Amino acid sequence: MTPELSAAICTHRRYHLLDGAIASLLPQAGAAVEVLVVDNSPGAPGSAEARARHEGGVRWIEEPLAGLSRARNAAIAAARAPVLAFLDDDARAAPGWAAGFLAGFARLGPAVACLGGRVRLSCASPPPPWLDRRLESFLSALDWGEETRPLAPGEWVAGASVAYRTEALRQAGGFSTALGRSGAALSLLSNDETELSERLAARGLLTGYTPLAEAEHLVDPSRLTQAWFRRRIAWQAVSDLLAGRAAEDPAGAWQRVKDWLLEQNPAGRTLRALVTDQPDAASLAAQMGAVHGAVLALLAEAEDRDG
Repeated sequence: MTPELSAAICTHRRYHLLDGAIASLLPQAGAAVEVLVVDNSPGAPGSAEARARHEGGVRWIEEPLAGLSRARNAAIAAARAPVLAFLDDDARAAPGWAAGFLAGFARLGPAVACLGGRVRLSCASPPPPWLDRRLESFLSALDWGEETRPLAPGEWVAGASVAYRTEALRQAGGFSTALGRSGAALSLLSNDETELSERLAARGLLTGYTPLAEAEHLVDPSRLTQAWFRRRIAWQAVSDLLAGRAAEDPAGAWQRVKDWLLEQNPAGRTLRALVTDQPDAASLAAQMGAVHGAVLALLAEAEDRDG
């Protein structure tokens, strides 16, 4: 019997997290739902043991070339179901996650080829006081409300919990291997889901959202620092340039950096201000905007408008 949904978990050297992701999916598996694991670091310590632990419960696929997009494309090639859903290895699917995606696609019809699910954050310790909703999206939090619907302009999906019509994925060519996480600890490339949604849109297909497919995303404590958020937004600028999605010209970005610096205390109007911790969420968000502008301007070789 052909399953209705293939659920894929891509992992790279995080087998200690993988067990929990699989455990959240196995109660939903059966004739209608198959579970795939794409091992993006086969041969690494823990790989063979993880595979042995889950023998018979999941289909285990190896993709030796590091990169989340490559691992996802391996899942696209292997999926047997008409719907392919992705769950991060540090995410946990809520009961009914798979059924929620199927119901969402059925409700929205064939024009919708991508469907993002609600993602809630789970922190092992209390989050810092400067973390608020405007920053949580950088940790893959996603909640566009209680309605299953196509996305509105300015909305997006989170790769921690997202599903696609498999054939539409294949026809679009899968995920761009120039974008997305690469396995390298310092790389925080993104925009892989957004760029794919834009290619689907060019083919007349929509991206939607459903609260029916909910997942919990475990937040690594190392990400709950302002330094991580600054690094995340710097890589966002790189991702925007690679995807051709820079929202402003380099000169405008550089002017935005200078405007931000002029708002700082006169004694602190140096580039060091771009890496100085901020007192609250609003100040951090403003600083992150300046960091984004600085990286974009430097990489795109902005000309100073002041001559």
